[in-house]
Amino acid sequence: MSAEREDRSSPREPVLVTRSFLPPEEEYLFWLRKAFASRILTNNGPIHRELESTLQARFKVPFLRLMSNGTLAIQLALRALGVKGKVITTPFSYVATTSAILWEGCEPVFVDVRPDTLCIDPALIEAAITPDTTAILATHVYGIPCDVHAIDRIARKHGLKVIYDGAHAFDVDLDGRSVLAYGDACTLSFHATKLFHTVEGGATILHDEENDKQLRFLRSFGHIGDDHFTLGMNAKMSEVHAAMGMAVMPHMDGIIAGRRTICERYDSGLADLPLQRPTIPVGTRYNHSYYPVLFADAIIRERVMSALAEVGIMTRRYFYPSLDTLPYVKGAACPVSRDAADRVICLPLYPDLDPRDVDRAVACITAVLADAQVGVPGS
Repeated sequence: MSAEREDRSSPREPVLVTRSFLPPEEEYLFWLRKAFASRILTNNGPIHRELESTLQARFKVPFLRLMSNGTLAIQLALRALGVKGKVITTPFSYVATTSAILWEGCEPVFVDVRPDTLCIDPALIEAAITPDTTAILATHVYGIPCDVHAIDRIARKHGLKVIYDGAHAFDVDLDGRSVLAYGDACTLSFHATKLFHTVEGGATILHDEENDKQLRFLRSFGHIGDDHFTLGMNAKMSEVHAAMGMAVMPHMDGIIAGRRTICERYDSGLADLPLQRPTIPVGTRYNHSYYPVLFADAIIRERVMSALAEVGIMTRRYFYPSLDTLPYVKGAACPVSRDAADRVICLPLYPDLDPRDVDRAVACITAVLADAQVGVPGS
């Protein structure tokens, strides 16, 4: 049997929707050796502090504190800002956004999203404000910036805190400024599937020194030595996780550039097809964290997902479900979010994705849409 025939007959590895970036092993070991040498493995160690200062400088923000995960980053942002009562939030996000509100004893009030960006619609926020409303918690969906200026005007008018879930927004700029610098707080996730990761981890960005001081207590059991100041929890990042962050950091420009190249290939192949892509606002320097596409309806979306799976290309319904449909929350329905959740999938995206797999995905989607004879969504 020829080598060419063997290659054709060998089973093809599935193309995953995402794949964690791993730095060269020696680069990670360099940082682990520092931890071994110091014998400090947690509790605000030297690698932890270096990663904090590196990220703070990168984003040009006054305060940044590492957390053990992105969900606790949101919870402690709410707690540090004294948020209580009702929190206006988006139904189109990962469930952790809503979970954090509930865990902090607050009530999520869902406001629908814009059909172009899929971020919370500022035009609907004021109608949802009541005397019990204390904050707005919005998500920069897929790293696409919310209308931060409109949200800021509303918050100032009504005396509300603004927190952004920036889990997808690493290195996104808006009007020449990091999108993470907007609001009273912004949070990040450094989960292994994210653009930048520490395997598990996250961060909370605040802009007020007293709030940041409170956040440090909240993250570390509320005490320094034997002096106790407030109720706290354990949300610290370990040196082992911070070491991964320091090893990944030098590769970030290359990671984003590689993802941009893959996105441009998708853009070219899908340009004339009857599907939608979320709109990236003017003035945004984007990070290419995800490649979402929306089809005409749920039936076409399901056909596309099934056809791609048959040829070994995995996709994800991200985000699904719309959070206003969760069985443990109450509130008005958000039809735009529900519709988007029914029609959206994210296609495989990582820097070393084989361009031939991008072409296979495009060809498969093209064939399904041609067979279905669908028109442009919304037409």
